Amino acid sequence: MLTKHRKTRGALPGSTRAKYRSEATAYVPAEHRVISLGWQPAPTPRLALRWLRTRSGHIADQLDHWAAQPLLHWATDDHEYERAMTTLARGSTYTFTISETAVRYRLTACLMDNYLPQQAAPGRHR
Repeated sequence: MLTKHRKTRGALPGSTRAKYRSEATAYVPAEHRVISLGWQPAPTPRLALRWLRTRSGHIADQLDHWAAQPLLHWATDDHEYERAMTTLARGSTYTFTISETAVRYRLTACLMDNYLPQQAAPGRHR
């Protein structure tokens, strides 16, 4: 199973208050279980997405080559990045989901005020 990534405790350097939350999760359908792979508060949408891009690389490093490709593509897709920035700027939740054989991986960024614990609901699949 993938290693967990610990969240940073306290406020980010130079920030007054975290406005966004980024989270990575794994969902195992056979067990109906959601596993947190880490989360991070962020003062801006750009920093929230930066954490997701970094975390997607950590997750991809632990997957088989074929399973990691959608995450690696997502992390370098400028069009998708702009779509995510627009989604967050509107105050909506951005979600990207990929499916491996037995696990679905989900990357999410949202306003702290909009945060709901991740469920098994589908997100954007590749």
